[in-house]
Amino acid sequence: MWKKSTRSAASNNDCVEVSVLETGVLVRDSKNKSGPMLQFHTQSWIAFIEAVRDSQFDHDLKRRQMRETAG
Repeated sequence: MWKKSTRSAASNNDCVEVSVLETGVLVRDSKNKSGPMLQFHTQSWIAFIEAVRDSQFDHDLKRRQMRETAG
């Protein structure tokens, strides 16, 4: 079963969908359901989700926002 984030607005198709399997996690573009998929081992997916929750990727966004306001 494929799931889209609950944070995705109904009108926003710029999303990914995730399917959890026994062997790992599949990720696909919600606009291209028959297109390519990425497959992750379960532990890799868990590490990624934990990093997102821990804001480990926010520094790139903050740096980009600072450049946009400065220049």
